[in-house]
Amino acid sequence: MTTNSASSAEPGNRRILLVEDEQTIADVVRDYLLKAGFQVDMAGDGFTALELAVSRQPDLVILDRMLPGLDGVEVCRRLRQSMSVPVIMVTALGTEDDRVLGLEMGADDYVTKPFSPRELVLRVKSVLRRSIKEFTPEPPVEAAGLELDPASRTVTHRGVPLALTVREFDLLAFLMRRPHQVFSREELIKAVWGWDFGDLSTVTVHVRRLREKIEANPTKPELLKTVWGVGYRFDGKRSETGNVRPDSSARADSNVRVDQGDGDHGRQ
Repeated sequence: MTTNSASSAEPGNRRILLVEDEQTIADVVRDYLLKAGFQVDMAGDGFTALELAVSRQPDLVILDRMLPGLDGVEVCRRLRQSMSVPVIMVTALGTEDDRVLGLEMGADDYVTKPFSPRELVLRVKSVLRRSIKEFTPEPPVEAAGLELDPASRTVTHRGVPLALTVREFDLLAFLMRRPHQVFSREELIKAVWGWDFGDLSTVTVHVRRLREKIEANPTKPELLKTVWGVGYRFDGKRSETGNVRPDSSARADSNVRVDQGDGDHGRQ
């Protein structure tokens, strides 16, 4: 089902894929998104969501955790295999393990039911602000063989692209621009996610995922280091034998964009 509002649409407005099987919730969220100027496509199950993601190329996906047929975690995993669209996962399961699972599958953000539709719209805007290119980007930065380009939202290692989600890209960019500085999880969640408060395990999961993509040995990180009892820092040096592990989902013939919808979906 596709819902577009010409009256509320604005030039350059973004397309949101809303995946929610509870019709009442879906209708309320849709109305709030339309009032905020977004275009909205809707799906009530996982398989339809995947079909619409391919055909409509959304700028962001709001994805319910519990869906008929194919649950949200599996939908997120499959989306990550084919595109880098930002994903906000909505879950009625409030346990940390459930939230961590969604983040590990590549979700960029999550909201726990019951939630405020206003808050969800703010989360959507926050993720999109970091994934779209309608601003003057900071200059590229290079360190330890990594080349990060904010304009194209790509990260490469010696020409080999690394597939990062929106939040992974933002976290790496923030730390690479501040080498050797230690940041607590509270500071990172405010600076990178834009939250004044939130589940700090979100930062922990993204650091772990990022290490799996940029470190030669994620269990013995040389770049993204833990300062026990304080937080994390980026060390812009690497041993001569250290190499970034190639990402299996990266294409050798082109850079992987974080925001597929502008194409960080970034598209995690």
